[in-house]
Amino acid sequence: MELNSPLTDIILSQSCSTLCRLQLDWTPEPGTHLEIAGQTYLVLERRHRYMLKSGRYQLHQIALYVQTASIPTERSLIEGRWVIGDSTCLYNARSEILRCAINPNGPCDRCTHYQPLKKPPFN
Repeated sequence: MELNSPLTDIILSQSCSTLCRLQLDWTPEPGTHLEIAGQTYLVLERRHRYMLKSGRYQLHQIALYVQTASIPTERSLIEGRWVIGDSTCLYNARSEILRCAINPNGPCDRCTHYQPLKKPPFN
């Protein structure tokens, strides 16, 4: 993101309240973690708002919708991206945001629904 990019509103998705407004030097994608004032937030959604200026649309505002999160200790690197939970389980969503449909909050190590994959997810 350019240094002259617009300020980014950080919005807590549960209450739709603005946590802060800051200028970022990178573009957080949904699923990435963002640290603000010692608190870790998970980016759920990114929205761009444009304004018509001099006959052209220009980026006017960026909004990141986040939720409070802690960086999960159960995660695996699959095909260059981090996924939450035990990636050897059949029910793992292989997602940065969602662990699995059966036990989304975890932890995986005590889950009674664990089913091993027939083949490893790394191929």
